[in-house]
Amino acid sequence: MSKIMEESPEGIIETEYSEIMQKSYIDYAMSVIVSRALPDVRDGLKPVQRRVLFDMHQLGIKADSPYRKCARIVGDTMGKYHPHGDSSIYEALVVLSQDFKRGAPLVDGHGNFGSIEGDGAAAMRYTEARLQKIAQDAYLSDLDKDTVDYVPNFDETEKEPSVLPVKIPNLLINGAEGIAVGMTTNIPPHNLTEVIEALKAYLKNPDISTEKLMDIVKGPDFPTGGIVTNKKDLLEIYESGQGKIKVRGRAKIEKLKGGKERIVISEIPYTMIGTGIGKFLNDTYQLVEDKKAPEIVDISNQSSKDGIRIVIDLKKGADAQNILNLLYKKTRLEDTFGMNLLAIANGRPETLGLKDVLRHCANFQYEIEGRKYKNLLEKELGKKEVEEGLIKATDVIDLIIEILRGSKTKEDAKSCLVNGDTSKISFKTKKSQKEASGLSFTDRQAEAILNMRLYRLIGLEIDALMKEHEKTLANIARYEDILNNFDSMTKLIIKELNAFSKEYGRERKTLIEDAEEIVVKEKKLEEKEVIFLMDRFGYGKTVDVSAYERNKEAIDGEFKYITPCMNTGRICIFTTLGMLHTIKVTDLPHGRYKDKGVPLDNVCNYDSSKGDILYLSSLMNLKEKKLVFVSSGGMTKITDASEFIVQKRSVVATKLNEGEELTIVGEALPGRSVVYQTERGQFLRVGLDEIPEKKKNAVGVRGIKLSPQDAIENIYLIDPTDDMTVKYKDKKIVLNRLHFGRRDTKGTKK
Repeated sequence: MSKIMEESPEGIIETEYSEIMQKSYIDYAMSVIVSRALPDVRDGLKPVQRRVLFDMHQLGIKADSPYRKCARIVGDTMGKYHPHGDSSIYEALVVLSQDFKRGAPLVDGHGNFGSIEGDGAAAMRYTEARLQKIAQDAYLSDLDKDTVDYVPNFDETEKEPSVLPVKIPNLLINGAEGIAVGMTTNIPPHNLTEVIEALKAYLKNPDISTEKLMDIVKGPDFPTGGIVTNKKDLLEIYESGQGKIKVRGRAKIEKLKGGKERIVISEIPYTMIGTGIGKFLNDTYQLVEDKKAPEIVDISNQSSKDGIRIVIDLKKGADAQNILNLLYKKTRLEDTFGMNLLAIANGRPETLGLKDVLRHCANFQYEIEGRKYKNLLEKELGKKEVEEGLIKATDVIDLIIEILRGSKTKEDAKSCLVNGDTSKISFKTKKSQKEASGLSFTDRQAEAILNMRLYRLIGLEIDALMKEHEKTLANIARYEDILNNFDSMTKLIIKELNAFSKEYGRERKTLIEDAEEIVVKEKKLEEKEVIFLMDRFGYGKTVDVSAYERNKEAIDGEFKYITPCMNTGRICIFTTLGMLHTIKVTDLPHGRYKDKGVPLDNVCNYDSSKGDILYLSSLMNLKEKKLVFVSSGGMTKITDASEFIVQKRSVVATKLNEGEELTIVGEALPGRSVVYQTERGQFLRVGLDEIPEKKKNAVGVRGIKLSPQDAIENIYLIDPTDDMTVKYKDKKIVLNRLHFGRRDTKGTKK
């Protein structure tokens, strides 16, 4: 195996290329998984989203401040924290602001930030943004209280938080999507009020079941609304973290004057966001063109910033409910959201259930609240120390003033206040010196006394100091209770959650139910005979028999294949690759012979770039017939056509030897014969009665015996009345005048 040399302090080490590649790829994969593509379960953010929010916080672009250019935010984020392309940063910023994608947008965008119909955002030099209030309050407010760890940025010139101190389960509220190496995440948005209530329920009872949690979190709450139709499956999906959620758009049928009706779609599936709306309109147009929904007379997209409104006008007397069911069945108006609740938990990717997410969020809340109140307690204890020193100082203020007046330096005065050192201070009396030697302020208290202003000696100021001290003592008692009492911290977290729910909660948009399976009543097609036409460009269609008879001469001259068939039947195509492809006649357009057809590639598995058509017939015409097959290597057989009456779109019509193609497919009619011509001028004419009948998966038998260095040049299938003539070495040979020979002989030399 190939090896690579690596230098190390110990010398040169030989390593297998495969080991180096494996290690490098695993490192790359983990970098993509952890550092780019997947959200952290604690704050529900990907690194790029976290960095954008943190940068806006650092720049002071708050909810009550003026908007700032997105180009400034993107550039600052890229230069300080996210060393990747500006397009990915701007895209993250845009998505964070789109209320049709996120349950609780975190960025307030000003300008063109795209639309639900797939329009892209304007260039970052035109748009502006600032933080939403919820981002300030619930995501960034405690960054200054040592609640999370800070890590060096990519070039170690800045510090950034490893996770934001988010106080609500953002992973569920806003959802996430991402593609990593070998894994993907796809989490739907949920209702903020429901998710907070579920977290509160978990905090009160960590042993709560997923089933009980699902009584609170009904299921996804998509910003686009719609209806989730498989409520019965949601418990299993939310326990495992994986599954398919069926989403249906919301529509109503409106009655118009004159007995007409129309379908108005007001909510779409979440999966239709973007180009899905345009595709839905195109699919609906196609249903009309294919005569599957001829009752539709007009489709108009009247959507605006006020919401979705797609109007489908119907003919008088149309069954509107059946048309709506057809749209659910044949378009993305009913779709599947593949949920995969994959996130980074404890530093590694993990598929989580609903309870798992709430457990991680609850633990994170305890962690950040613990760190926050530990930080606050330390500050209050320091404050208490200073206040006690100032209160004590007011009782001996005359002595302190005498110490200050008798000191030559600040250090001498401070040493006296802390240690009772009177050696470098001049006192008026021995009594004062003795009292001063008994002082024992702390270092922090002494510093506060030395920096104290004289107005603090006013009686009212001293009263205010006493009240402030009482408040400090109360805060210390409260913080210690929170830190030392689990129930107290839980109540505090629940109180904060209630405040967020009250301020930012909203009504559910998505309906959750067990809907009945959509049933489309298809009109039974009246069976009749039609004529299939295919031109030389591979476009096919059908016309009425009467239309063919009226234009027979023109059609015969213009089209390559013409065959009668039933409008409920199939067309069979045999190709040089030995395959049989079938086409449903109902998939072909029906109309006038001058109308444009469709490429056969579009309605079956036939690929014109991978083999030519040898024979085409309707399934109706193949009944009770036999077909002859001849390969380029001369392998010949006859097969009963009943073997090709299949429902599959593609099957193997005959087995071929390696390197061979199918040369001839035709009906095995009485009197027909096969003529083999070799490169060295050997001709052999064999009657079909000499060829055995074989199954479709057989290769066949050898038609002609070849001499060494000889090969088959041409093979012909001729009728008794054919006057086909071929030219060989300036000689004209009429194939029907050749004498019949026996199969697997050399034939005659010409």
